[in-house]
Amino acid sequence: MKVQTLTPPPSIADYVSNIVVLENNSMFYEAVLPLIANGYPSITFQLTDPARMLSSTKKSHHLVLYGQNTRPIQLYTAGEITVIAYFLYPYMLPSLFGYNAKELTDQGMDLSYDDAAREMSLKEQLLNTPSLHGRLELMNNYVLTLVRSKKIRVNETISFATRLIQKNKGTLLMNDLQKEVYTTERTLQRLFEQHIGLTPKMYSRICQFNAAFRQLSQNNFSDMIDVALENGYADQSHLIRAFKDFTHYSPLEYVKQANNFPG
Repeated sequence: MKVQTLTPPPSIADYVSNIVVLENNSMFYEAVLPLIANGYPSITFQLTDPARMLSSTKKSHHLVLYGQNTRPIQLYTAGEITVIAYFLYPYMLPSLFGYNAKELTDQGMDLSYDDAAREMSLKEQLLNTPSLHGRLELMNNYVLTLVRSKKIRVNETISFATRLIQKNKGTLLMNDLQKEVYTTERTLQRLFEQHIGLTPKMYSRICQFNAAFRQLSQNNFSDMIDVALENGYADQSHLIRAFKDFTHYSPLEYVKQANNFPG
């Protein structure tokens, strides 16, 4: 499987953190790809061969808005596939779509019903456009359409708080975070649930897990204990527990599972 991570064009860089493209051209490919919690909601386009879908599910939405996920979301794929995911900044759901972010936590919404997507026939255009470049242009234009149709007002407290948590790889103490943003525990929790869809503590857990996950995925470690300690876990067992919470696998089981995907 070919995986690309792309930098968003400047026109949407204030709203989209990064773009990930997965492509597989093998007709004999069939698998379940997990979307692992990473702290970012996403606009995801998926194209797969419906005639070769896994027998357990024949239904596949092509264009989906995913909120924050605290457990892996399963993408069922078969044959030649293309997945394009635009990962939004953590606090962008209310600004771009008008939703309280908590409504979409661990949920996916079919964007066929979104006014802007429907007016520009986004799903149909994506399905009928053969080139990756053309599909990226369509997705870029969709985000720009959302931006132009709304007054984007990012909550500065939440924006600053998420950057602090990410910078500290999820290990910042909640009392220290409250002092940094000059707010109470109750207010901070309310703002996080409204704009992020998670409590500050859960968002921190996801950031901490994701830092360890990236280190493991890049094979940038010599010992599992070192990975745990470098990412703020008390010991290896705490790292394993976090991994099972967010992927349903132990770290070694997940690495082995990921290696089974065709390259």
